[in-house]
Amino acid sequence: MHKLLTAAEAVSRFVRPGAVLGMGGQNINRCPMALVHEVIRQGPGELTVVGCNLSLPLDMLVAAGLVARTEQGTGNLERYGTLFAWRRAVERGEVSVGDHSHLAMATRFAAGALGLPYLPTRSLLGTDLLADLVRDGVAREGADPFENRPVVLLRAMRPDVALIHANRADLNGNVVIEGVTSHEVDMVRAAHATIVSAEEVLPAGAFADRPEQVTIPEAYVSAVVEQPYGAFPTSVYRAYDFAEGEIKEYQARGREGDERVRGWLAANLGASFEEYLKTRDASGDLRRELAEQMRRLV
Repeated sequence: MHKLLTAAEAVSRFVRPGAVLGMGGQNINRCPMALVHEVIRQGPGELTVVGCNLSLPLDMLVAAGLVARTEQGTGNLERYGTLFAWRRAVERGEVSVGDHSHLAMATRFAAGALGLPYLPTRSLLGTDLLADLVRDGVAREGADPFENRPVVLLRAMRPDVALIHANRADLNGNVVIEGVTSHEVDMVRAAHATIVSAEEVLPAGAFADRPEQVTIPEAYVSAVVEQPYGAFPTSVYRAYDFAEGEIKEYQARGREGDERVRGWLAANLGASFEEYLKTRDASGDLRRELAEQMRRLV
């Protein structure tokens, strides 16, 4: 049976209040924006959002009042600034934070993907992060049983549901991601359910004669959503560049305060991601320009 659903159907089926939500994408690259918009529309609250660099998706979810906790390597948009709604919520004590290094989060996903309760690492030794992770029950200090050298044991992370955006998928859920995948493959393998939005959904068996192109096989995917420009305003390698003006506008609202961010969400999200795209780029000229920019880059 094929796994093609609408975003509304997929989120309704798999994202529950209180869920641990694994977030794909990095900074301004291939964030699952269409799926996150749908989560905001449906409003399941008390979410724990986990990932490496949690960027625009996290800030929007926090501004919408849906997040209770985050566990992440960083939460920022790098040269475009911090996540203002998230930072203010943390400062007010509304959102708790489990601060990790990127490698620590990736290690926790890898443990979950392997079906192990934990994996050892040396990356956190001597850091201020370690004490808090030990306190939270996420890490333990130990010794290598072979050489008796100090190691840190990091508890596996297994999200209830992972959200990612990809270049292509087929109806069965085989997924092709071009460019950097970072933590996403292990996160998906560790998750209990995964929703994948894709620029294009192909017929079942489309990759049968080129299995080496498949980044994530169908066994790990619960639902596939076809959504061109589903990462906008972030980029998708070989498809379109990021929309700097859109990101700067959102960040400007973020600096002005939470009410301004919530007003932006109310004015722009609409009833569907297609409606959002028409609101932000009615003529399609911006999307065509971003696609052309990417063609020049690659």
